[in-house]
Amino acid sequence: MQLSSFLQRFNEPETLKMAKLGRELRAKGIDVIDLSLGEPDFDTPEHIKQAAIKAIQDNWSHYTPVPGYPDLREAVCTKLKRDNQLEYKAENIVVSTGAKQSLANAVLALTDDNDEVIIPTPYWVTYSELVKIARGKVVEIKSTPQQGFKINAAQLEAAMTPKTKVFLFSSPCNPSGAVYSREELEALAGVFKKYPQVFIISDEIYEYINFVGRHESIAQFPELKDRVIIVNGLSKGFAMTGWRLGYIAAHADVAKACEKVQGQFTSGTNSITQKAAVVALTSDLKPSMDMVEEFTRRRKKVLEIIKDIPGVICSEPEGAFYIFPDISYYFGKTDGETLVTNAADLSMYLLNNAHVSSVMGDAFGEPKCIRFSFANSMEKIEEGWRRIKAALAKLK
Repeated sequence: MQLSSFLQRFNEPETLKMAKLGRELRAKGIDVIDLSLGEPDFDTPEHIKQAAIKAIQDNWSHYTPVPGYPDLREAVCTKLKRDNQLEYKAENIVVSTGAKQSLANAVLALTDDNDEVIIPTPYWVTYSELVKIARGKVVEIKSTPQQGFKINAAQLEAAMTPKTKVFLFSSPCNPSGAVYSREELEALAGVFKKYPQVFIISDEIYEYINFVGRHESIAQFPELKDRVIIVNGLSKGFAMTGWRLGYIAAHADVAKACEKVQGQFTSGTNSITQKAAVVALTSDLKPSMDMVEEFTRRRKKVLEIIKDIPGVICSEPEGAFYIFPDISYYFGKTDGETLVTNAADLSMYLLNNAHVSSVMGDAFGEPKCIRFSFANSMEKIEEGWRRIKAALAKLK
């Protein structure tokens, strides 16, 4: 069967692949603990659910405008002013079916054939694949656990070329949990000032899950704001993964371009989700902060456990709900049956022997690492890491 060569340009997301393998083992009756997916184990707050029920009762059941309902776009502006001290108008906002679609819209709207897109490692699995879909060229900037998985201005300057079109990053970062401070962003902004042709896509989906202080957006620097595309959504901070709603805030020309792209793919986002999102974005954030408090407890527990595991190098995550340790100490080791040669082998070893799912670091641009989520219950996290520790101890 001859399918399109388009399919050869990009890979299946490893996060989804590992989740699928875990489900297959569960279907066989095996108790698999999922530390692979980035999904809060909390239910959507009650006031948001009630807003959706009301929207159904009020018959918000028709096609929606491609960029989103006007009241939701205004609600996004209200949120950006309240939380980030950023001024935007409704014309700057495009609402999409999840932040992943928002990212896809932006990359496709900005990237031409062979344009260079700079992505610091580690990065979310979809970034590089979106660039490949757009026929752009991925340029990685390597970071290390010793750097807290954050790049500096000198590294950014060295990566810039006349072909650079986009810089794409996240803060807080999936998978490393790195959070850029205002001072660190200001140093990067100093480089971007020299390259006015470069757009900055700033993925801020983990904004609220921050363990070190208030969130800082690179859009706060006035000289860069027109070139920044903020990507955000409701999945992580509001426990609304299945509702599928993301959005961008960008210069009106970029917003119109993203609207044009979206108009040919999906048109407008789900009507009921949009009405619930208005309430989520404009209401008290206490439910979100309660989740962050619990994530803080889980983060502390995981870091305590990892300290007792030989050979694991782990920077302390400052945001999001992942740890991303360097596990290369175990490369070349075996339990007598399975030889571990790389992160993919180790991830599969843990799945098949410890029955714990994770995601190999190759997918994030860091082949020495594995991502583990702590967005599961404390009970599951403790049991999962007990199994991991026991399985790793068998590798000699």
